[in-house]
Amino acid sequence: MSVEYRKVLYANYHTTQSGRASLTSAEALFEREKRQFEREILPLLHSASKTSRIFDMGCGSGSLLKGLKDAGYTNVIGMDLSEEQVNMAHDFGVSEVVLGDAMQFFRSSEEQFDVITGMDIIEHFTKDELVELLQLIQSKLKKGGIAIFRTPNMDAPIATAFAIGDFTHENYLNASSAEQVMLSCGFSNVSVVPSFMRVNGFLKEGLRGILYRLLNLRLKLQLFATARSTQKVLFTPNLIIVGVKSN
Repeated sequence: MSVEYRKVLYANYHTTQSGRASLTSAEALFEREKRQFEREILPLLHSASKTSRIFDMGCGSGSLLKGLKDAGYTNVIGMDLSEEQVNMAHDFGVSEVVLGDAMQFFRSSEEQFDVITGMDIIEHFTKDELVELLQLIQSKLKKGGIAIFRTPNMDAPIATAFAIGDFTHENYLNASSAEQVMLSCGFSNVSVVPSFMRVNGFLKEGLRGILYRLLNLRLKLQLFATARSTQKVLFTPNLIIVGVKSN
């Protein structure tokens, strides 16, 4: 008898992966994720009204939704496969999180959204599934609607620490392939931007910034030495992918 690994690994995903990898309490992780999203994702929604209908797929414990609510967005919903994560979201006061399969929801629902987000989720789908998912998301967005995703970046130094640090990851992107698949699935005005990076502590952050600039220079020199362009090549651990539905 075959075992569907997703049912096994997603059942207690916080305990076996996200919480285990964070080396901190669930509450501290929730607050850290919320601050990260406030710096990284909310600025991308500057053109969206506070009443925009926003759907966060694979929302985990609801940290992005909490950031959106605190910023004044009033029409938000999140969905996650993990009952453990949904219960955590409710414990943290994010009652808008529901248990469910976002892919099945998009297949069956007639609802339309202004914004659909997916943080650290699209890497969990096979290539065929991802293409279907992106096409479904594009069809569920209103005209002018925005899709925003965060996913590991295969051009990052030591990319395997993020990309294959989770057994449930199925596909891997860099800036070029992310733009390719988004355009192929009907999105326009596609942009791929670096993720936000910061460590706690003024001195530590200053040192990190200097080291990253040096590392960034070395990596660009490597590309130059192999006669490759440095355009549209990013080196941050994650990519932020933004696509618009224009018609």
